[in-house]
Amino acid sequence: MNPLKVALPEIPKKEFNIKDFGAVSNGEVSNTHAIATTIQAACELGGGTIIIPPGVWRTGPIELKSNINLHACKGAVILFEKNPEEYPVFVADFEGQPRIRTLSPIYARDAENIAITGAGIFDGNGHLWRPLKEGKVTSNHWKECLKKGGHALPDRPSGNGMWMPSETAYRGYMEGEPDIFAPNADIKTALKKAAECYDYYRPVMVSLVNCKKVLIEGVTLQNSPAWNVHPLFCTDLTIRNAVIRNPYYAQNGDGVDVESCKNVHIHDTRFDVGDDAICIKAGKDAVGRQKAGVTENVHIYDCIVYHGHGGFVVGSEMSRGVRHILVENCTFMGTDTGLRFKSALGRGGVVEDIHIKDIQMVDIKREAIVFDMGYMFGGAEAERPEITKEDIPEFKNICMENISCLGAERGIKIVGLEEQPVHNITIKNSWFQVEKAYIQKHTENIILYKVTMSGR
Repeated sequence: MNPLKVALPEIPKKEFNIKDFGAVSNGEVSNTHAIATTIQAACELGGGTIIIPPGVWRTGPIELKSNINLHACKGAVILFEKNPEEYPVFVADFEGQPRIRTLSPIYARDAENIAITGAGIFDGNGHLWRPLKEGKVTSNHWKECLKKGGHALPDRPSGNGMWMPSETAYRGYMEGEPDIFAPNADIKTALKKAAECYDYYRPVMVSLVNCKKVLIEGVTLQNSPAWNVHPLFCTDLTIRNAVIRNPYYAQNGDGVDVESCKNVHIHDTRFDVGDDAICIKAGKDAVGRQKAGVTENVHIYDCIVYHGHGGFVVGSEMSRGVRHILVENCTFMGTDTGLRFKSALGRGGVVEDIHIKDIQMVDIKREAIVFDMGYMFGGAEAERPEITKEDIPEFKNICMENISCLGAERGIKIVGLEEQPVHNITIKNSWFQVEKAYIQKHTENIILYKVTMSGR
């Protein structure tokens, strides 16, 4: 992969303090209008930096516009409120397909030259949105949630309970999401019905759609309702020196999901999340493949991942294709898996030309390296859905070197599909201290060169 050049945003050197536009940091006043007014005033003068000074600032959703830098100073805490008036439902894109979602706390669409910077904290108040699985927390934590109110789903076996934080979220779960793909689907009626249970359709915290020259730098982004950061169809994206975190039990609490983006730098950033940490995606199944949008030209380096389902992940939504990815000098400590590649029949798409090197792992709960092509179907050997040739995913031409793993249940697991083996995978100059060594099935041309595995 040739050296990757990623263009940074060019923001006019003008500053606009939200306090000058009526913002109040007293924990009682909503600053939604004041922040929007500040951004609009900056836009009318060609753009600039929106200063959020130290203090606790309550607000609803913030729309980023072209030529705007949202800058949270050290000591600033931006706390996103939750209410139906400020979070309308609409047909967004989530998990690789059009889905009903509410508006995101921070969002931008078709914008250019935008940034979120500073040393402050943006908190999505995600615990007011997210369901909680009993098996993910201690018994005391579970009991405390039940005391708060909300609704626990009935007739669930002990240890497998599900708690919803509000009556409307519970009702939305019980009624289910309307099928907007049905041939006779009435989108308007579906949205009207969904609005009654708006908080069931919890949003990603930072949604950036079809944006160019984007920077996230220095800030802490935490406690998201669903995924934390979701760039979709973006070009020239940089995330650096940031902290992206969610509680370990956060349902769908991914760190960053880079989907159908080109020219991406992610570096010197710490992740501690409730699902996959650094994830590469590109649409889901035949619906996702209706749009072109390969994820390509991505360089990830000098990052640390603490808790997460996977440190670096590709999939399972990768139907538009993923290629030209370089991951280097990253550390994963205590993640469920380390390097995780996942897909399923129905996805289609090609994942190729990925180079991963100089990765340090400690105390990985399951596999250090895993390819799982049976994701969502109970394993690669589960009953097959009806498929066409276009529905079969392909993973190939992936090289990993200088991988060090001190502690994992298994070193390497590669299980492809009978219809399309995982092929042309090289792992070299690596060592794994693990309980179980290596397993493979439905593979071709897997090369392990100077790879050692020993028991703990």
